[in-house]
Amino acid sequence: MIVRDGGLDQPATAALLKAHLADMHASSPPDSVYALDLSGLAAPDIAFFTAWDGDTLLGCGALRTLSGGDGEIKSMRTDPAARGRGVAQAILDHIIATARAAGITRLLLETGTGPMFDAAHRLYARNGFVPCPPFGDYVATDFNRFLSRPL
Repeated sequence: MIVRDGGLDQPATAALLKAHLADMHASSPPDSVYALDLSGLAAPDIAFFTAWDGDTLLGCGALRTLSGGDGEIKSMRTDPAARGRGVAQAILDHIIATARAAGITRLLLETGTGPMFDAAHRLYARNGFVPCPPFGDYVATDFNRFLSRPL
């Protein structure tokens, strides 16, 4: 498995992000879905990463640079066929290393609640993320959680 910078131009990435958005909307009320589409992830303040096994896309994730030394993890997604292979951990490790190299001192994220998000909650807890208040323009609801981790 190789984690690479970029990949937004790949058809497999577009398909994975389309499935990700569909799952987010199926699992949470519309006002609690903060997932970004392909164009949102192409913003200049976002670094996007993809994990590959040869020509097969395994997953993706992104790092948004915020003010005050903060960074935000966005759009973590593993292809269902690749789950259980450590894809999310590899992408998260890459995001953390990239954030440190960029001088980011704290990572933040917003994620959903419910069974669909249980694996994500376990991943983030294993990696030292703890609950925190909402940040940026996010609004707390019963359908989201906010987590942070110092670097």
